[in-house]
Amino acid sequence: QVQLVESGGGLVQPGGSLRLSCAASGDIFSINTMGWYRQAPGKQRELVSTITSSGSTNYADSVKGRFTISRTNAKNTVYLQMNSLKPEDTAVYYCNADLSRRFRTGWGTTAVPGWDYWGQGTQVTVSS
Repeated sequence: QVQLVESGGGLVQPGGSLRLSCAASGDIFSINTMGWYRQAPGKQRELVSTITSSGSTNYADSVKGRFTISRTNAKNTVYLQMNSLKPEDTAVYYCNADLSRRFRTGWGTTAVPGWDYWGQGTQVTVSS
């Protein structure tokens, strides 16, 4: 019942910019941390950036100063602004969310934390 949908990927020249978006929907009570991961061909998936509900951010060393993560809690959406893109940034980028789900009970609803969801991924290609 929870889905993450990414958008914004594409082909860009070195030095160019892209803005990725990820929208979460479903029976969500709250989202603790949202983030972006990427996986290049033949490589393991790696963390790019994360952001908490309070706005605390974390970046991989390889993207610091070039990428900016942000979120709009009211819309359960996370963004990744990617500037000064390099060919080595080429990968499939995945959205991730650590959230509390809302469950209906006989007397109301309850929130259950600890759910981890992934999007389908969006391709980012940096090439001349």
